[in-house]
Amino acid sequence: MIEEKYRAAIDFALSSIEGLRRTGLKVVEMRPGYVKLFMPFQGNAGHIGTIYAGSLFSFGECMGGMIHIASFDMSKFFPLVKEVSIKFKRPAVTDVTLELIMSEEEIKRIQDEADKNGKADFVLDLEIKDTQEKAVSTLHGVWQIRKFPEGMPNPFAVKSS
Repeated sequence: MIEEKYRAAIDFALSSIEGLRRTGLKVVEMRPGYVKLFMPFQGNAGHIGTIYAGSLFSFGECMGGMIHIASFDMSKFFPLVKEVSIKFKRPAVTDVTLELIMSEEEIKRIQDEADKNGKADFVLDLEIKDTQEKAVSTLHGVWQIRKFPEGMPNPFAVKSS
């Protein structure tokens, strides 16, 4: 289930990034501290009949933005990716999913730090799974939320209200 308050921001994020839109990525569930994503095999298969590595990377990388929509104040902060590495564990030959649970304490810590310092880093360790629940890829990365600087337009201001 996706809470209604997130729909406009999800639609904006997925429609404004052409590469993500083309993957067929779907947000399956979203609530504070929780996001589940789905990406179909169809349309993402590469030349050897597995999901293209770039599709898997994009799928994992976008989680930093999706957890931002679910958990942080979009009127004050925007997300950035600082670094991401991916390990390909096994060929992805089915649809894939990705889930993230972030505790209330971690959300509060990140937001409090960003309120105080204007930005806050957070680390995510993610596991992309196939339909058999086996890991096909793992990602480790650092994302950041930042306060909107004065004069910078907030792309979510109109779209998520």
